[in-house]
Amino acid sequence: MAKTSGLGDALYISGNDLSGDITAVGNVGGGPAALENTGINKSAYERIGGERDGRLEATSWWNPTGAHPVLAALPTTDAHEMFTCGTALGSPAACIVAKQANYDGTRANDGSFTFATSSQANGYGVEWGNLLTAGQRVDTAATLGTGVDFGVGSFPLFNGQALFGAQAYLQVFAFTGTDVTVKVQDSADNITFADVAGMTFTAVTAAPGVQRIATASNQTVRRYLRAVTTTSGGFTSATFAVAVARNDVSTVF
Repeated sequence: MAKTSGLGDALYISGNDLSGDITAVGNVGGGPAALENTGINKSAYERIGGERDGRLEATSWWNPTGAHPVLAALPTTDAHEMFTCGTALGSPAACIVAKQANYDGTRANDGSFTFATSSQANGYGVEWGNLLTAGQRVDTAATLGTGVDFGVGSFPLFNGQALFGAQAYLQVFAFTGTDVTVKVQDSADNITFADVAGMTFTAVTAAPGVQRIATASNQTVRRYLRAVTTTSGGFTSATFAVAVARNDVSTVF
């Protein structure tokens, strides 16, 4: 895959597309803490993985009808954030369930007015996955999405299967109707798909809304994944984004 710029990225927070008000994303990071456990008989450090963590920092422009009412609320509950590197089907996406720690404004000498926001992970750390929607997807009826290739899978077979489960994130931006259910299906050949156990989101009846779901940590997830919508009561429009982090190596939360 060729190198790309950071043009055309997106930032979704708690079911709101704030991309047009974001001027910079300063830090998308995390991972397990490195715990030193070096024995006295070693000539180099030994480390094991500790608790997972994550953070996402962003700078927004002053927009009293856009980003401001979302970020100024400073909720004590968890925020769900999704930063996408592009908005094509399969684009990388960093997802985080986090506490928003601040909303600090700066009025510069040139007259610009920006706000810095830092979000600290709560419970899961930052999770890098891929979009199963091309940015925001608009369904007007039950729809079978397009499969995304998640690669060769886990060691040692590298046969397209990941052996350690997956996590999925849903951001719902707008909804009209009675209900819609979004679920993830997998396939070995990108032709025949089946529901992934544990990867059906709770039915959506209103927007905005967010959800995170996960499979068992030892569950096999096949190579190709797609997002599917179904309904029991009907809907006329659902605007949403889905990202999945498939675990090719053992992952513990």
